[in-house]
Amino acid sequence: MPRKQNDVEKSLEAKGFQRAKGDHNFFHYHSKAGKKSRVFTKTSHGAREIDDNLLSQMAKQCKLSNKDFGLLIDCPLDRDSYEAKLIAQGAVEGLTA
Repeated sequence: MPRKQNDVEKSLEAKGFQRAKGDHNFFHYHSKAGKKSRVFTKTSHGAREIDDNLLSQMAKQCKLSNKDFGLLIDCPLDRDSYEAKLIAQGAVEGLTA
């Protein structure tokens, strides 16, 4: 189901992604420790809605299944849970004691 670009971008920013403008809006994930990770996704400037194909590509870039990406955008998957998934995959380093 297509989603409004603005809603997707706001949700990404609420979950630890930081926007970097360019010819597209790039979103890089920053861990809770403040470190920029290699996890990123992007949206286009001109689109008002993001179709299912692009949402699927964004899910892969964010290291999530399509279902989990939907949960990330809709908010049941919070930042702590998302970061735990990234740590388990080795995409982000966890906090060291």
